[in-house]
Amino acid sequence: MTDTVLAEVADGVGTITLNRPEAKNAVDLATTEALAAAVDDFDARDDVSVIVLTGAGGVFCAGMDLKAFARGERPSLPGRGFAGLTEAPPAKPLIAAVEGWALAGGFELVLSCDLVVASREARFGIPEVKRSLVAAGGGVLRLPKTLPYQRAMELALTGDPMTAEEAHRFGLVNALTEPGGALAGARELAGRIAVNGPLALRATKQLVAGAVRWTDRDLLDHQATLTQSVFASADAQEGARAFAEKRAPVWRGE
Repeated sequence: MTDTVLAEVADGVGTITLNRPEAKNAVDLATTEALAAAVDDFDARDDVSVIVLTGAGGVFCAGMDLKAFARGERPSLPGRGFAGLTEAPPAKPLIAAVEGWALAGGFELVLSCDLVVASREARFGIPEVKRSLVAAGGGVLRLPKTLPYQRAMELALTGDPMTAEEAHRFGLVNALTEPGGALAGARELAGRIAVNGPLALRATKQLVAGAVRWTDRDLLDHQATLTQSVFASADAQEGARAFAEKRAPVWRGE
């Protein structure tokens, strides 16, 4: 059986690869647990200064595995959030290397990273409303801190995607590469960071992240109160089933 998460280290850079290409790297509970373990391992290792997160098969991540959700699975961990990462990013700098789609929870993983390198063909979006869900892995909280309010609201309410070029214009993406080059570009950026003092890197990340309140506990707690009933609703199950059955959902508003 193929590991759902792969990890390797070279030149002070730890690379974590979501490895479910047959499911567009959608995250189920097993992937969540494996990703959390890999992040913790790299965060504790002295030979890793920077972490890169990417996806196999030309896709970053399609988000939560809706088929697993329809079976009752929740791909999150207490205190750590979606994929074991969105509420508990590592202390070390984390770079997203994005090819193809970064959707829903996949985009929320990107927003949990400190830096983003993306292929010009990459696409980003939080389409949860199309399945009567909410981007509760930090997406609706973090997006307005990067994009203008109205653009962030449009993405959140329509569920429509945005291009890598637009994301780069707004500063959400640090660097664009040609298709197939995102991982190499992320590793090059990581190498420029990894030569610096590890204690200084950790402290600097903590100060910059804290300045923009990326992990505001009060907001996350408030979000949980608002979204609990949405995720437990019949419409949420209908959205997941409709996705799995490749049909249009029929909403009941309950």
